[in-house]
Amino acid sequence: MPFSLAPARVHEAEGHGRRAFALFQAARHKGPLVWILPAHIPERPMLRGLPEGVGERLHLLRPEGETDLLWCVEEALRSAPVSLVIAEPEKPVSLTAGRRLQLAAEAGRTTGLLLIRRDAGSNATETRWRCEPLPAMAADSTPHRWSLNKNKKGTTGSWVLNWDGASAAFDLVAAAGERHQPAEPAR
Repeated sequence: MPFSLAPARVHEAEGHGRRAFALFQAARHKGPLVWILPAHIPERPMLRGLPEGVGERLHLLRPEGETDLLWCVEEALRSAPVSLVIAEPEKPVSLTAGRRLQLAAEAGRTTGLLLIRRDAGSNATETRWRCEPLPAMAADSTPHRWSLNKNKKGTTGSWVLNWDGASAAFDLVAAAGERHQPAEPAR
C-alpha cells in the first residue's frame, strides 16, 4: 500500500492537507487513537465529521506548552494499546527529541504521526509526507496530492487520489496522458 506508515516508527506530514492525511491514517489504524495539539489552537477534530469508527476511539489531549506536548507524545507512544499517535508541534522537533520519540514508538510498538509546519521536520523521522488538497473536477470528488518526500527505507513518490473522508477507501487517479493501454499482441 503506498500510504501505509511503518509500525513502531514516527512519521511526519506537512502541507495544507496534513490533517486529512492524519484522518486517513486514523481510519486505517485499528485500536485507540491519541491526537495531541496545543491548548491555545481553536481548531480540533469534530467527532461527527470524522471517518467511520474514528470518533469512538479518539482521545484528544491539549497540553499547555511545547515541552508538555512532546512529553505527552512520548508517553502516548510508549502506551502499547495505542495504535496511532497524532501530534501537532508548533516548533521544529530537534534531533534529540525526534530520536526520543522514535525510541518511545519502538518501545510501545506504536505508530506516530507529527503534523508539522513546512520545513520544520526532524531528521529522526522515518518518512515525511507533503499533503495538499487539489481542486475538485466533480461535486462528489475530493482529490488530494500526497507526496512522500523522505523515506529512510524505500523510495519516494507522489500520488493523486480521491478520498471521501468517510472511510479508509480511496481511488488513485491517473495523470493525464498516463493511461496504460494493453500491450499489442505479438506478430
